[in-house]
Parts: sequence; structure tokens; C-alpha cells
Amino acid sequence: MTIEIRVPQLPESVADAILVTWHKKPGDAVSRDENLADLETDKVVLEVPAPNNGVLKELKIEAGTTVTSGQLLAVIEAGAAPAKAKSAATAPVAATAAAATAAAPAANDDAAKLSPAVRRLVEENKLDPGAIPASGKDGRITKGDVMGFLDGKASAAPVAAAKSTSVAAGARAEQRVPMTRLRQRIAERLVEAQSTQALLTTFNEVDLQEVMALRSRYKDKFEKTHGVKLGFMAFFIKASIEALKKFPLVNASIDGTDIVYHEYYDIGVAVSTDRGLMVPVVRDADQKSIADLEKEIGAFAGRARDGKISLEELTGGTFSITNGGVFGSMLSTPIVNAPQSAILGMHKIQERPMVVDGAIVVRPMMYLALTYDHRIIDGREAVQFLVAIKDSLEDPGRMLLGI
Repeated sequence: MTIEIRVPQLPESVADAILVTWHKKPGDAVSRDENLADLETDKVVLEVPAPNNGVLKELKIEAGTTVTSGQLLAVIEAGAAPAKAKSAATAPVAATAAAATAAAPAANDDAAKLSPAVRRLVEENKLDPGAIPASGKDGRITKGDVMGFLDGKASAAPVAAAKSTSVAAGARAEQRVPMTRLRQRIAERLVEAQSTQALLTTFNEVDLQEVMALRSRYKDKFEKTHGVKLGFMAFFIKASIEALKKFPLVNASIDGTDIVYHEYYDIGVAVSTDRGLMVPVVRDADQKSIADLEKEIGAFAGRARDGKISLEELTGGTFSITNGGVFGSMLSTPIVNAPQSAILGMHKIQERPMVVDGAIVVRPMMYLALTYDHRIIDGREAVQFLVAIKDSLEDPGRMLLGI
């Protein structure tokens, strides 16, 4: 029986997608639910699973083609077995291929660990994943690892060429690489936010000694009890929610000439991935415990970096938080994730001399930044909002007790 493989129904907000990579070629055996291809939209990477066991009979669309919902991609012969060698003359070739595959199981394992974006880069440059040093979690290869490997090859190439030919001194190379759909969309949204909103940033600083002491005191027991590490983001989410309750305009958005006040707290948490920045949304964050928040944030980050995040998880949100401190940033002016009206920027924790009760002491300090839409949020509310976050974090016991 012949089965048609079509582009899955794309979400209403997504017009089309690019067929990035085929993972099978005609004649290959396929298993039910096995990923046949990756489709890249301007928000997420979607997988195209096989609906049945069989053999991939024909590809209707080449990699790199723009496709739309329901478009025919390939044809599978359900229940069929892959073609076997027809003569003894081809047997040695097949045996050699099988031997090569058996001799390199590590390479196959490495390929299975690749995220869609990294896999695309590896396949486009015809690289062996096993030859690329991995720096990601659980030995995964990141986009930076691949780019570094390519840079190393590029720098080694002129040296090798010099042995047989003369290379012009001072030659300067350029490389033109198309933006991914996600990067294009990020660029569009950032420009759109700056051109349609009256963005302004205000700053403050917070003493994190009490939060760090609390975390140090309970982190081992917390991890043992809840199965997740106790980080800092959950504290910042809780502090932001307390401040949003006091200043509901910061949690609001503009719709035409109306101000929409959101009486719920869906907090977007920015996650850096190989494909670009993503902002998955923690729904009803005010109703979740510190442990629930840490688990959800960790799960989001893992799925985003593996290209498994869903469009629904990236949609909506009433307020966002971004942490440039993990990369060493001391101060920044984040851009609002429209149609939201504000975003909180966290930064690097650094010990600095501070005056406390007339004495100079060393404290773990962090600069905070709030970028906000000045059309509905005045400077007074923005400053007081940051002060409220500061107060909650400098006395986390009161925040957690709700007093």
C-alpha cells in the first residue's frame, strides 16, 4: 500500500516552512514514527514522522524548498522491505559498506545526538560528527563546536595549499551564509518592537546575599527532595510576580487604543539555543512553587536546545525575563518581546564593596534593567517596579511567606 507523506498542518500564525533536511533517501527502510525530515519555521523546527513501517519510495520535494501545509513531500510503500542486492558482484560492495558502518558506531551515535540546526550545518559541510570536539551537555555537539571546527579547517587549508602552490599574501576570505528562518523572524520582531514601541530602560542593583545564603543552605536537600537543582531564575520569577501584582500596567499590553490588563502571570524566560534566542512561556507562574518553576524552566531549556520545543510553548506571555549574566554581561538594555510591555534583564553577580549601616562590606551584587513601553508605563512605575523586585530579593523570606 502506498502512503503519502505531507507537510503537517502548520499553526495559524505560520505561513510556510523550509524543508531543511531529509534523514532518509529513496530505497531506505523506515519505521513507524521515525523522523523522516526536519521542517524549519520562523519559530520552531518540526519533525515529519513516518506513519507506518515500510520503504521510502520517492521524494517529491528537495531539501531547501519552501513548503506549505498539506504539500506532498514523499511516498512510502507500507510494509515493503528494502531492496536486496541482485547479484554476487554487488555483494562485496554491500559487505564493505556494512563493515564500514560496523567500524564506526560512534559516528552514528554522534549523529543521533545532533539538534536539527547542528545536523543541517554538519550535512551541508559534509562533516563527520565523530571528528568534531563536543562541548555541549552530555557530550552533545553545539553550533559553536561546528563553526570552530570549520574555522580550524579553513585556517589549515592555506598552509596545506602552500606546499604545492603559491598563495597570494594577505588574501582575505568572506563567507556568505543565509539566515535561518528563526534568525530572520528574530530580526523582524526586534526591529518591529523598536519602531512601534516607545522603549526606555531604567536600572537598579540588588544585593543577593540573602538569596545566595538561602540557596546555599538548602540546595542539596532541595535537589534530593525535588530532583532538580535550585537556581536563581525561580527567585526572580517570584519577585517579578510580586512586583507585577503591585504594578499591573507592567503586566499589560496595548491593543489599538485599548490597554489590556492581564489578570494572570505567564512569564517568558529567554533561552539561548544554536538557532537563536527563544522565549518559552511559563503559564500561570504565580500558582507554581519554586520547585515547579525550576523543573519547568529546565525542561523548556532542554527542549529548546534540542529543537523539540513546540510553537504553543513559545506563544503568548505577559512579561519576560532574560539573563545575560550567564554569558558575563554586566549591564544591558534588553528589547521588549512585543506585544508585551516590559522585560527584566538580569546580569552577572559580582562581589563589590558596598556601604551597609555605615560600614564597607563585600556583597554579591547584580545590576537589574527594566526596558518598558513608555506609551503606557511611566518612569515612576518602572522605577518603583524595579525597587519592588529589589526589596523581594533582598528579603526572600518575606516574599516566600507572602508578607
